[in-house]
Formats: sequence, C-alpha cells, structure tokens
Amino acid sequence: MQELQFNNIVVQPVFEDLGFERKITISVLRLDLIHPVISGNKWFKLKYYIEEAKKKNKKKIIPFGGAWSNHIVAMACASSLNNFQSIAIIRGEEPAEYSATLKAAKQYGMELIFTNRQDYRDKNIPPGILTSDAYIIPEGGYGKPGAEGFSTALAYCNKNSFTHFISAVGTGTMMAGVIKAVSGRQQVIGVPVLKNNYDQLPAIERLLTLEERSRDYRLIKEYHFGGYAKYTPELTGFMNSFYKESRIPTDFVYTGKLFFAIKDLIRKNYFSVDSNILVIHSGGLQGNTSLTEGTLIF
Repeated sequence: MQELQFNNIVVQPVFEDLGFERKITISVLRLDLIHPVISGNKWFKLKYYIEEAKKKNKKKIIPFGGAWSNHIVAMACASSLNNFQSIAIIRGEEPAEYSATLKAAKQYGMELIFTNRQDYRDKNIPPGILTSDAYIIPEGGYGKPGAEGFSTALAYCNKNSFTHFISAVGTGTMMAGVIKAVSGRQQVIGVPVLKNNYDQLPAIERLLTLEERSRDYRLIKEYHFGGYAKYTPELTGFMNSFYKESRIPTDFVYTGKLFFAIKDLIRKNYFSVDSNILVIHSGGLQGNTSLTEGTLIF
C-alpha cells in the first residue's frame, strides 16, 4: 500500500489573470497530492489521534461517518497502514447497494456497523464493540487533536507571507487548525458546504484558545449550492473549466464550492490590493464517484 508522500506538497498559483489588475496573488496548498486516499486534510486531522491510540496500546479504531464520508475511507486506509483494526459506525440503515466510499473502506479491511440516525446523533455504540483496546475518533476528526494536527499542515508553505487563508468548512476542524497556525495580522476565511448550520462558528471556537478567538476569521456562507453534497450544472461546469485552466481536480462537496467562491469573491473585489491568498486544497475527491459518468472531465 502506498505510503504518504509529503514531498509532493506544492504551492501552486491560480487565477493569475483575475488578480493581475489588483496585484492580488492566489496560490493553492496542494495537500491533495500526499496520497490518493488519505489526501488533503485527512492525515493531518487524524495524525494526533493515531499517535495517541498507539501510545495507549489500542488495537482497534472506531470512527463515525456517513455513507460518502471522506473521513471513513481515509480512516480505513490509515488504519490499515498503521496496523489497526477498524470498525466504522455509519449513519443510517444499511443500503442495498454500497456507495463507492463504503466499498473502498471494506477493501481496506474496515468493518461497517450501520445505525439509525438518532443513535448516531447520540453516539451510541452497539454492545460488544467498545472494548478496552478500542479508540474512538469523532466524525470528521472533530476535536482539539484534529485541529492541532491540521495546524501542522501550514509548515509546508511560507505561512508568514500570506495575508489570507481560505478553506472549505465541514466540521470546522480544519479551519480551527488554520486559525491556530496564523498570526493576528492574517485573515482566515471559511466557506461552509452545509446550509443553515448555525452551530458551525461555535463549533470552531470550541477548538480555540481564548487568544486564538481574538484573531481575524470569518465564514462566508453563500456558496453551499443548496447544502451538503448538493450541486448544480453551474458548479460542475466551473469544476471542469477550472481543471482545464489549472489541472487541479476538485470535488463537488467541498473544494469545487471553495474555488468557485474564491473566483467570485475576486470578481467582487472582496480582497484588497496586494493581498496574498493561500487556498487550502483539502483533497477528498472520492465523492465524485457518485456523479453520473461524464459529468466531470477528470
């Protein structure tokens, strides 16, 4: 199985024609290049959880997620690489046909336990699974170890040179990690992919210290395209044109919406003259397998 390739991480310029007049520089931190499965933000959010599980001599990892969760398939692969047994608690009833995500997770040796949505919300684990050698990882890696882990991802760029950092937002763990890593003179922007999630900002702030909460960060909520895993022909069309221009693949759940938002914000003159913007590519392209064949050109 392929190991993680951190030397593959690069900072790639994008949207150069749009930023030229206002002397704006836009670059992408290509975290998606470290691994075909544990790509983007996944490893960084998981690494301190995995380290702790090893220190405590745990043998079994128990993550939570949905049928199309990037976190689940990444956790299955990471568990295999680190010699853990993995048992995932999956939201919802067992489907007649497994998603590509669930099929991939099983290929990496993960056992799947399906639970009703109420038990999932209450984080009820079926009897016999939560043994003394088990270690629970929250959905999406949400938690202080996840945020602290992701903060280390900015070591792969010259973080002090940027005025803005922008990422997609699901659980908020990655954005909290970015806030932890930057200074008070830099702005962190999150683009939520969920609609009407009013707990998102409080969830992020629960992962921050009092000093970190005083830093400059904000959510821009107009680019969810209808909600989590929702999309339109406008979005997929943009993803194709962006790939033609940059050769950067995106997914319709997270990064497609992120780059669409950035391009729109540049056109609306959201960023001041001489801004130097770092976009964080969080990987997770496996969700695109749910799209009709031929929707995307990559």
